Amino acid sequence: MLDETDDIHPLFTGAPKSTAFKKLRKRLVANVREAVEHYGMIEPGGKWLVCLSGGKDSYTLLAILHELKWRGLLPVELLACNLDQGQPGFPATVLPEFLERMQVPHRIEYEDTYSIVMDKIPQGRTYCSLCSRLRRGNLYRIAREEGCTAVVLGHHRDDILETFFMNLFHGGRLATMPPKLVNEEGDLFVYRPLAHVAEADCEKFATAMAYPIIPCDLCGSQDGLQRQQVKAILDGWEKNAPGRRQVMFRALMNARPSHLLDPKLFDFQGLTTNPTGNR
Repeated sequence: MLDETDDIHPLFTGAPKSTAFKKLRKRLVANVREAVEHYGMIEPGGKWLVCLSGGKDSYTLLAILHELKWRGLLPVELLACNLDQGQPGFPATVLPEFLERMQVPHRIEYEDTYSIVMDKIPQGRTYCSLCSRLRRGNLYRIAREEGCTAVVLGHHRDDILETFFMNLFHGGRLATMPPKLVNEEGDLFVYRPLAHVAEADCEKFATAMAYPIIPCDLCGSQDGLQRQQVKAILDGWEKNAPGRRQVMFRALMNARPSHLLDPKLFDFQGLTTNPTGNR
């Protein structure tokens, strides 16, 4: 399936010819295609707003979705979107120039949410929660304006695992980022096609392709986050037992409500025995 020199999307121009890279690319395509099909992400007449931050994950998302569309395996319209939130030092020309060069349909939107966050959040507190809510609201607005049916995000397997443990350790609930959901207003899907993709694969891919990475810490609020603490724990487990992350991820796909403690998921009170049954 992977390309001949005269049959590639511009996003893959200059791709390494090594066997290792070809295997990586094939694995990414397979992982994304699996998630798209497994969670039923393709809807008739679909148009996806593909959110591009300029980080390794969103570049990987953009490239692999265009790979699938290029091969006729993703029958939806793709519109890349970057929301410039006004952070000091944000290189505003990087993504527009990249997307033009790659011949990717796109929309660049400027909305100064950074000033709002700085005004509302006390000094020394983490900005991420409010920043994320404001970003999501603007992306929903843009999706509606563009006639999109879904907002598509670049969260990968490791993000999903980290969120699960953050909810477990700090939120007192078993929950994580779902690969597919409907927004609160009920008019848009939210998809995470990288749900089965390892973060390390995103990093290897984006680095090998030399995409122009924009750091995610421009606001300076990243140090000491609970997510970073959870990530360090998972890194330690993975180091001591390689493959542990994938085992834990499979567990999220294999829940047994009868072996948990939530009576809303399983009717414990209605559970009965059958004394005359087979023994």
